[in-house]
Amino acid sequence: MARTILCVTLMSFYLLVSLINVARSAEFIVGGADGWTFDKENWPEGKSFKPGDVLVFNYAPEEHNVVIVDAAGFNSCTPAANSTVYTSGNDRITLAKGENYFLCSFPDHCVSGMRIKVNAA
Repeated sequence: MARTILCVTLMSFYLLVSLINVARSAEFIVGGADGWTFDKENWPEGKSFKPGDVLVFNYAPEEHNVVIVDAAGFNSCTPAANSTVYTSGNDRITLAKGENYFLCSFPDHCVSGMRIKVNAA
């Protein structure tokens, strides 16, 4: 019986800690009022991000997309063949711990500043 009470208490504690971490997550609209568009490469400047925070990418889906890339893809503006591509125009992406890289893969959009690097520490 005591073992059952201990297990229930521990499970309740872990659930509470998980809920607190979810409650601390924040949402950020990429590009602010302008949304995900050109010349956003410096958008995260001055912002602090945590793992679990959510980036919201608002854009016209017939004009742009959002691609999750690695550092090499970010630097070369070339996504890998297996990169995750979002096309809804209202994409919500949860940040992983460390560097997170995003770009638009429409021709010449990345080189025109439609890419961001976000560090979730």
